[in-house]
Amino acid sequence: MSFPEFFTQAPRITLHDPLAQLLGVSDDGQIEYGYEDAVRLAGHSCPTVAGAWLMTVKGLQALYPDSIPERGNVLVEFADSATNGVTGVIANVVSLVTGSTTDTGFKGLAGQHDRRNLLRFNQSLPGEIRFTRRDTGASVAVSYSAQAVPSAPNAMPLLQQILSGQANDTQKQEFGRVWQDRVRRILESADQPGLITIQ
Repeated sequence: MSFPEFFTQAPRITLHDPLAQLLGVSDDGQIEYGYEDAVRLAGHSCPTVAGAWLMTVKGLQALYPDSIPERGNVLVEFADSATNGVTGVIANVVSLVTGSTTDTGFKGLAGQHDRRNLLRFNQSLPGEIRFTRRDTGASVAVSYSAQAVPSAPNAMPLLQQILSGQANDTQKQEFGRVWQDRVRRILESADQPGLITIQ
């Protein structure tokens, strides 16, 4: 399977994972993540997955301005419930990168490297997601507005035709093209004002 080329051109992030280093996964404990990893996890590429990716990357970069983020050492809080809208999809992407989980994650070794209870929902926040360092207590709140990069005018009509079983192969291919073109534009607009807001 080959992904669109823009996947690998999207912003990437390297984290230090002490558990990975301890278990011999990486000599220096550093692991690089890219947008294609989020796509593999979600099973698809869409504006929501792209936004989740950018919020995570931008949030961690703001939280660790002078150092490599530490995976497994970040508390992640969501304003919405896990089952509201696309919050669960976003949380899965955030969890992939940060290692933070609810009660289903790694239980740790002798009280260290516990990844549980670091992903929380229904919190009172100034944004959609808040990332907090467990070592310093520093935090940033992040929000995403997909409306900053509008979809092609024919995207939704094409989708409606596909879902109703009325689209031909050419229309299906065109929908996939314009859909991923919007995702590309979102990822390329990572620094555009109004797309990702950090507080």
